[in-house]
Amino acid sequence: MPATLRAIRGATTVDEDTPEAITGRVVAMLSAVMERNGLVEDDIVSILFTATDDIVSIFPATAARTMGLGAVPLICARELAIVGSVPHCIRVMLHVTTTRARDDIHHVYLEGAQGLRDDLPD
Repeated sequence: MPATLRAIRGATTVDEDTPEAITGRVVAMLSAVMERNGLVEDDIVSILFTATDDIVSIFPATAARTMGLGAVPLICARELAIVGSVPHCIRVMLHVTTTRARDDIHHVYLEGAQGLRDDLPD
C-alpha cells in the first residue's frame, strides 16, 4: 500500500491542572500513539489538541514540544463544554503519512479517557 494521509485519535486526562502533570500525560499519550503506529516525527503532518475548560496552566502543544516535535505544526483549541463530559481531558488528532490501512491504525485512550471511544479497535 502506498503512503497515504491518515488521522489518529487519542485522549488522556490529568489528575491536576499543573504544567508538570499535563506535560507528563501529553508525552505519554503521544509516545504511545507513535509507538503503537510505528511512527517517527517525519511521518507527522500536524497535530491538533483540544482541552477541556478546566485545563489552563499550559498549552498541550507546549508539552508536546518537550518531545522534540519542533518541526511539526501544532495547534490547541477548546473542547466543547458538554454536560457529563470527561473533566481534565486532553484530546489529540494526529495527521500522519503511513502505509497502514485505516483498520490497522491504533487509537490511544489513556487514564480517565479510556472509555471515550470503546467502539474503536484496540
